[in-house]
This record gives sequence, structure tokens and C-alpha cells, in this order.
Amino acid sequence: MPSRSSVGSRALSPLAVVVLALLLEAPMHAYRMQQLIKDRHKDEVVNVAQRNSIYQAIDRLRRAELITVRGTAKDAGRPERTVYEITAPGARAARDWLRNTLANPASEFPVFPAALAFLPLLPVDDVTERLAHRLEALDDRLQGIDGELVDATGPPRLLQVETEYRRALLVAERDWLRGLLDELRSGALRWHTEQRRHWLPAGPEASGSGALEAQRDRDGAGLEAE
Repeated sequence: MPSRSSVGSRALSPLAVVVLALLLEAPMHAYRMQQLIKDRHKDEVVNVAQRNSIYQAIDRLRRAELITVRGTAKDAGRPERTVYEITAPGARAARDWLRNTLANPASEFPVFPAALAFLPLLPVDDVTERLAHRLEALDDRLQGIDGELVDATGPPRLLQVETEYRRALLVAERDWLRGLLDELRSGALRWHTEQRRHWLPAGPEASGSGALEAQRDRDGAGLEAE
């Protein structure tokens, strides 16, 4: 079992912090946590796609002694559930994580920029079609967020700041994507997949026999056929 002193706030996942934050409000069982995460739309900022994700987070926090079992609870017609509470080290770890994350930009690696890095692997028309579909999806997502923000029955603004931030990021991506699509459609930004050969740095194989060049030619032809 890891000691409390060996668990730093930097090692906490966002879901673990959500669990700690909920337990700072009151002791509760995992099912109640899941309800609150969904009701407060925290599932849009932390990954709880897998049903057992929260149980895994709870198990790690228990082993780190950041939370502990308070007892059990049994509602009418429901199975007995374990109730958890936060420990003093858990409260400190949650606040330390928050201070560090607010102050220091993290090195994050989202998927979309990685895809943009390899646009020449696809023909221009194919890329244009895919990005146009993404633009529609962004507009749909923004409409959903706007609906949340204007809902008078929703949580107070303090509890929706992260939603405002997500909206700002989506607006920035949408506006940038519109400009990129304009360039692709006008021909201001074009390429053909054969060009990728010329962007590869020269390596030891460049002076070898023609086998590698022949393979590259076959690869390029295959890409053009796609």
C-alpha cells in the first residue's frame, strides 16, 4: 500500500479530483457520485464513459489513503452501498491539484492536432469533406452548450465556468476551421499525396539501391488511388 506521503497531487486524474471534490461536500456512495456527475454535466469534462471508471478511481484513492470507508447505507429496495468520506490528506491533495492546474499549463496531446499533422496522407477533396463534417458537428455541439447556459433551471454560473471555457474553445476551433476550409475550397492550400516523398528528411537509405524508391512509388500510387 502506498503511503500518503508518496501520493502527490500531480498524480491525481481529473476523475479522482471530481471524487474528492464531491466527498468534500459530504460523504456518499459511488452511485450518488455518478448521479451528481451526470446531473452537473461533469461527464463532459472528465471521462466516465466506462461504467466502472468511478469505482477504479475510488479504489486508487482508498489505496492512497486519500479517502476511507465511512460505513454502509441501504435505501428501500436498493442493495447495501459503501459510503466513503475524504481524509485530511485527500482534502489537501485536491486543493493542491487545483492550485497547480490553475497556475501551470499542462502538456496535453489532443487527437485533432495529431490528425492535422498528417493531412497530406489524404487527397485534398477527401480532407475537405471530412473537415466540413467536423464543422457541422461543432455547430451542433455549440447549440447544445448554448442551451445549457441559457437554461434558467440550471446550476449557477460559478458551477458552469468550465462550460463557458469549453464553448470558447469550440468557437475558436470552429472559426479557425472555417478559414481553413475556405482556403482548401479556393485552392489557396493544396497538395498531392506524392509530395510527401519530398518532405521526408534524407536518411542513410537515400543512397541505397532502388528498392526503397520503388516501395515509395508503390505507396504513393496507392495513396493516390484512395
